[in-house]
Amino acid sequence: MQLRSIKLENFRNYTDLALDFSPGVNVFLGQNAQGKTNLLEAIYVLALTRSHRTHLDRDLINWEAKTARISGQVERRTGKLPLELSLTSKGKKARMNHLDQPKLARYIGQMNVILFAPEDLELVKGAPQNRRQFLDREFSQMSPKYLYTANQYKAILKQRNQYLKQLNTLKAQDQVFLDVLTDQLIEYGSDLIQQRLNLLEQLDAAAVPVHQEITQGQEHLTLKYVSQLDIHELDSLEQIQKSLHERFQKLRSREIQLGTTLLGPQRDDIQFLVNEHDVAVFGSQGQQRTTALAVKLAEIELMYMQTGEYPILLLDDVLSELDSARQTQLLAAMQDRVQTFLTTPSLNDIASQLIKTPKIFQVSAGKITEIKTDDRDD
Repeated sequence: MQLRSIKLENFRNYTDLALDFSPGVNVFLGQNAQGKTNLLEAIYVLALTRSHRTHLDRDLINWEAKTARISGQVERRTGKLPLELSLTSKGKKARMNHLDQPKLARYIGQMNVILFAPEDLELVKGAPQNRRQFLDREFSQMSPKYLYTANQYKAILKQRNQYLKQLNTLKAQDQVFLDVLTDQLIEYGSDLIQQRLNLLEQLDAAAVPVHQEITQGQEHLTLKYVSQLDIHELDSLEQIQKSLHERFQKLRSREIQLGTTLLGPQRDDIQFLVNEHDVAVFGSQGQQRTTALAVKLAEIELMYMQTGEYPILLLDDVLSELDSARQTQLLAAMQDRVQTFLTTPSLNDIASQLIKTPKIFQVSAGKITEIKTDDRDD
């Protein structure tokens, strides 16, 4: 999978930009606040219809405009696919192959991207919410079923929480409706948990050999799903449903008292174990970064296994955060397989000798110009 070209209109600090890309490595040079990250964000938004930096579409629109537009030409095994996303303060509209897409869920997954930014190095020791978002973001690209289940679950969870608040304030008395919402939440929640378990097991299988290679066989990585249920004792969807039902019955009065849902995949987590110890608690910073890198590299392989195509890799100023050994591992993994977009203040910050024939761009104040090989100041 490759993004061959992109056009931006009034996106962030780009009022009018059109670029053609290399199928290999594309390097964007520039100092901070010039627009390097904005470009990678545009690619991310084109793929997933939302930003990794803000929840407000208005933030993505140039302050002098009311509408922003991102369009790109994606090349897949099945052929070329034009994608387009229009953004306003009131919402967004997606087009695929020049046809409007009434449902964004049908659009997502047509271009798969993996973003690796400095904050991703905090995946291991950061907040549980970040790891849940990581699961939902990556697995939704790989599986339309996962995306559908996650969206349905979130919608019912929101409705149930609202109704619990009404029960709590005596604005509603009908607990039969709460039973209906709980049954729906259990149906989609158990399915979501099972899908997470299956995909996390595959991600674990892909991450283990990568991690062992980085650590030269000295460490063993395990990815463990953490739930309020005794999840690893439950062998089927039916058992997960039964366990959720029993727990919800016990929590009913407390949920009404607090006005919120206390159980479900929205409260689950991932634990990263290195040599059977929680690396977030007992690991060094180097071990934590190695774990995050191994998981990101494993994502590339898992996405290929799930979709039949390698994703597009976005590296936002992350190489300068890695030592030379980890840089080498990352660059070797992407070479000749994954189209890569890489931002950096300087080529001196990366092991550029490992990148074969990159296409290099200079970014300055919202303007991007290609630097020809002969023009490079080595």
